Amino acid sequence: MDMEISHETNHKQDQTNQDSSSVEQPHESLYLVLPYLPVFELLAMAQVCKSFNDALNDDILPWLNIIVDEKLRRSRLSNEILVKIASRAMGRLRTLVLINCNRITDDGLQTVITMNPNIEKLHVPQCTSLTSEGMIQAVTMLNQHGTTLKSLKINGIYNITKDHLQTLRNLLKSQQTQHKQFYPDTSRQYQTDNCPSIDVGICPKCDEVRMVFDYPLETCERKRTIGSCRGCKFCILRCEECGKCVDEDENEAACEDSLCLDCWMKLPKCGFCNKPYCNTHVYKQCLLPGSSGFVCEACYSTINEI
Repeated sequence: MDMEISHETNHKQDQTNQDSSSVEQPHESLYLVLPYLPVFELLAMAQVCKSFNDALNDDILPWLNIIVDEKLRRSRLSNEILVKIASRAMGRLRTLVLINCNRITDDGLQTVITMNPNIEKLHVPQCTSLTSEGMIQAVTMLNQHGTTLKSLKINGIYNITKDHLQTLRNLLKSQQTQHKQFYPDTSRQYQTDNCPSIDVGICPKCDEVRMVFDYPLETCERKRTIGSCRGCKFCILRCEECGKCVDEDENEAACEDSLCLDCWMKLPKCGFCNKPYCNTHVYKQCLLPGSSGFVCEACYSTINEI
């Protein structure tokens, strides 16, 4: 009798262990999804359960291309966090895209490059704690390991001079041919292969090192008055939606960006001031109870004061 009970107990225990083992194994489709998830979502998944954590630790593919865009949120990415994330690539990181990550410094970036000397795309637009000297050092470090960057994006880094630009072009072995770039500059442009090796150039209007944009259409009526539509955003005022040249007194959005008449007409308007938000700032729309539309931030503040 005791032997039968012992045998039955062992059988149930083996069955429980098998069930537990099967539960811990993630579905094969999970590995297909992981490379498409943003970095912070991957880190959050690792906290869900042991099977997800093991899947992320065992699979190097999601960490070969690190893309962090902190344009719409308070910066969470520090040097320490970036180094920990990059270490998961085990020296095989290929793409590093950091947008508006203003807590990342030269030391943090160079530490990542030391750990991953084969980076082919380095995009750090609006990372304002980086310096032009630090970027030159970063590209130099990659060159010393025999890696030539295919793409470098540094728009928004302060105090880039013509000498800095020329040094970077020499390191990148970049031809000084004129590549067309169109405004507005979206995050999609930072992830495409069809772009110049470096995103900044010398504006033909102000002679400063900035992103230089072209007119998106074949013809432009304003060329007859201003001579050329090629220039930085400070010299040529453009529609925030389509990139067409606009005058200073043309239609203004609720976010104070400029819009051409065609784009202004297409966008939904604030129910009080009749101004639209461009799609870049549509997240600023404020909703009122019982209303199907929206109001802009300025009108919302006024309503709350009444």
